[in-house]
Amino acid sequence: MTIVNPAPAAPDRRKPSAPATTPAPVRPRRRNRDALHGLLMSAPALGGLIAFVAVPFVYAVVLSFYNVRLGSPLPPRFFGVEQYRRIFTDPDMSGPFLRALLNNLTFAVAVVPLQTGLALALAILLNRKLKAIGVFRSLFFLPVVFPMALVAVIWRLILARSGDGLLNSALHAVSFGHWGAFDWLGDGLTAMASVIVLSVWQGVGFQMVILLAGLQQIPGELYEAAELDRATRWQQFRHVTLPGIRSTLVFVALLTSVLSFRVFDQVYVLVHGGGLDEDATRTVMYQAVTTAFDQNNIGQAAAISVVFFLIVVALTLIQRRVVRPGNED
Repeated sequence: MTIVNPAPAAPDRRKPSAPATTPAPVRPRRRNRDALHGLLMSAPALGGLIAFVAVPFVYAVVLSFYNVRLGSPLPPRFFGVEQYRRIFTDPDMSGPFLRALLNNLTFAVAVVPLQTGLALALAILLNRKLKAIGVFRSLFFLPVVFPMALVAVIWRLILARSGDGLLNSALHAVSFGHWGAFDWLGDGLTAMASVIVLSVWQGVGFQMVILLAGLQQIPGELYEAAELDRATRWQQFRHVTLPGIRSTLVFVALLTSVLSFRVFDQVYVLVHGGGLDEDATRTVMYQAVTTAFDQNNIGQAAAISVVFFLIVVALTLIQRRVVRPGNED
């Protein structure tokens, strides 16, 4: 019996593979590329902010140190801090300015909680899966599209002092003729309230859309779990809805606060064409514009704008500091 031995294995002539080389890191290059793309995309917005906000504000700061008269043949004369001293110490200037600042604070204190609360209620009401819900959302948002000047003209017709005013006519019909004509805009007690109602009606749709977007981000499983635990509607709102939109609600409150200090259009239109009580509704922006173009005092108007800007920034920082602890989890 012949035993056949297996043939020896052929030697492996392949060269040992070289160790795999680690590719060069590309993260820094990618980060630089992303930063460049982000800078290019934000360049138009940054350019607009610099051209229409930063440059005019710096120019206003410079003008506030000069005595500049609109249309005067005399060259601007350096005043130093005299304009600022007059704003706070001169009775002829400090009185209207402080009254305007108080009106601004009154307007903001009334508008911010009222408009934010109404926007939240509308957002919850419209956050439903119903037929034609988009039509109702568009109707509530429609006043935001209208310019404030047009809204002021419409409300001037509604609040007209004569018996032909829409509000006076409606109250006359409801009271069976016992309600007479009332000057809603000219009376000092109702003038600011009229401006507040007008502003809330025009701006509540914008805050409503933001809060509606926040509500739609809350997972539906949370409400299902709350229903299984037999939570009431109020308990669901308190323990599910409010925590879910807390950051959105804080943002809306801050945005409404900043916008409430910029009230000017409706006051100007109603004062010059609707008989609005000027002393009861004068705001700082209105004071600055009338000082610049009615009194031709550009330097004082610039000083009023700078002081008001610093006050608004300080109040905004305080408000952010107050709401920050409740916004952190």
